[in-house]
Amino acid sequence: WVLLQYSSTYHARLAMSAPVDPNNVLMTGENSFIRLSKDGGKIQSDRISHWRVLWCPAGAGHALFVQSELTGGKVKIYGDNVAVVRWLQQSIESLLFPAFADVSIPVASAEFARAGGPPSSATESVISSHDEIILTWHDFGEPFVLTMPPGFNNRPIGVFSTFFPARAAQVEINGNFAAGSPWPEMRGDRQSSSACLAWSES
Repeated sequence: WVLLQYSSTYHARLAMSAPVDPNNVLMTGENSFIRLSKDGGKIQSDRISHWRVLWCPAGAGHALFVQSELTGGKVKIYGDNVAVVRWLQQSIESLLFPAFADVSIPVASAEFARAGGPPSSATESVISSHDEIILTWHDFGEPFVLTMPPGFNNRPIGVFSTFFPARAAQVEINGNFAAGSPWPEMRGDRQSSSACLAWSES
């Protein structure tokens, strides 16, 4: 559930709208991310997309897409349900970041675990037979709900998600740490970051 505290603006909008969104549900779960840079976002050095899928047409499971200086700039993919990973690639990542949508890249079997959460720090651990990846978000700003209907930014799918923007984030792969940092971004009128927990996402 996403619980919202009423504002006068939201109450007015709600009074004019139906209580059920008319669009079909493609997926529900989480899609937290970390994007790092050494120059404040001009050049992106690391891009990580972490998925916790509670339901989609391919089932439930986890996926991690990584392109980092720590991987030599190559894309690596990890998952605990290959069908879910491939569905995410074809249905969503193909729209978000085509480099993550290459289905010729093998999916390394991995175990996924989460610890902590706002307002302290949140950690996602991904462990395969060859790699140990630890993602950490901390120094959180105020959370907000992101709402983008289908067609927004010329994308055929929409999203409803609770963002917890992190001013600081860390990417660790096999004991090595990425050198870049998140940078501030605006999402509409809200202060956000290039590193966010995105929970309760549909």
